[in-house]
Amino acid sequence: MQSLRYKAGGRAFAHIAQFHPELTALRRDLHAHPELGFEEIYTGNRVKEALKVCGVDEIHDGIGRTGIVAVIRGRSTSSGSMVGLRADMDALPLAEHNDFSWKSCKPGLMHGCGHDGHTAMLVGAARYLAETRNFDGTAVLVFQPGEEGLAGARVMMEDGLFDRFPVQSIYAMHNWPAMKPGTVGINSGPMMAAADRFTIEITGRGGHGAHAYQTVDVLVVAAHIITAAQSIVSRNVRPIESAVVSICAAHAGDLGAFSVLPGSATLVGTVRTFDPVVQEMVEKRLKELCNAIALGFGATATVHYERIYPATINSESEALFAGDVAESLLGADHVVRDLEPSMGAEDFAFMLQTRPGAYLRIGQGTGASGSALHNSRYDFNDDILPLGAALHASLIEQAMPLAAA
Repeated sequence: MQSLRYKAGGRAFAHIAQFHPELTALRRDLHAHPELGFEEIYTGNRVKEALKVCGVDEIHDGIGRTGIVAVIRGRSTSSGSMVGLRADMDALPLAEHNDFSWKSCKPGLMHGCGHDGHTAMLVGAARYLAETRNFDGTAVLVFQPGEEGLAGARVMMEDGLFDRFPVQSIYAMHNWPAMKPGTVGINSGPMMAAADRFTIEITGRGGHGAHAYQTVDVLVVAAHIITAAQSIVSRNVRPIESAVVSICAAHAGDLGAFSVLPGSATLVGTVRTFDPVVQEMVEKRLKELCNAIALGFGATATVHYERIYPATINSESEALFAGDVAESLLGADHVVRDLEPSMGAEDFAFMLQTRPGAYLRIGQGTGASGSALHNSRYDFNDDILPLGAALHASLIEQAMPLAAA
């Protein structure tokens, strides 16, 4: 980090670097006290305490149950502009296997995705923006609950987030272990896939394993469905498009009853796509295959299909702008503008469906543990806290610049 030469955005970075130790202490405290979505009470209180110290103009809590919004007005507000920044706060139901002093104090819970770092970065931006106010307009800082599968972004919006704070655009970023510290990645289209969940309930006729001919074997049906489901992507999705169909869990019978064929089986999986047309087709084909295969064996199959998150798609002009801001801070050599999309999912997608904006990746490396996201040995890289905070702040300053004197 220290070896990088910062350019125009260096003013924000240099300012924020002065309170890097405080941001690190906050981040590690949040890591030690992880909370699941819509349970972020300790986290929320720490955020509100920090925002008061930062000197923001307004703090609003209870938006989307445990969400928090901070408002900071610039040196001037004559432009009438309002730009949003968003960070997620929740942790994962995952047991931590690290042994450093700030490891999770809650069994079975940990910050395995870096939301503790995202929160600390946005607090750092809040302090800088409140202390300097080098912008013309209003900055809206959104601390969001429940990103991990609970659609906290949608819940905040349903609770009037954008009615109360009508931002013209909004930005978010996520740490990315696959990229080196001091780098930023973005593209002008899809960044994350849509995430769908399906459950397949298979019903047949159980019986004794020695008399299989008297049964309708749901395990055979399940095996054929598992195999056939993979043909959807290989034979129904155009090669230039993207989709993933994964059956991730299967349950049937009793492990202690080795000679009993069960009468029912359940398969659970996920579908990932970028294009709504592909998404529709995959759902349709999955249901057709399951019904036809079950019918062929004399069983029945019911598919419950749920669309969890839409695809996260950056708006072109905001993505280009965010890339320019990152370049002003890091230089062009440290900004990837054609970052490959991920088949993971992100509920910031709901915000981008109603407001133009962009989702960025900030490199953090894998660290000493070599761990990626959602790993029991993952930890956020505190070295990138000032850079992430400066990038947030620079988005505000350059989106709403003060008029030249």
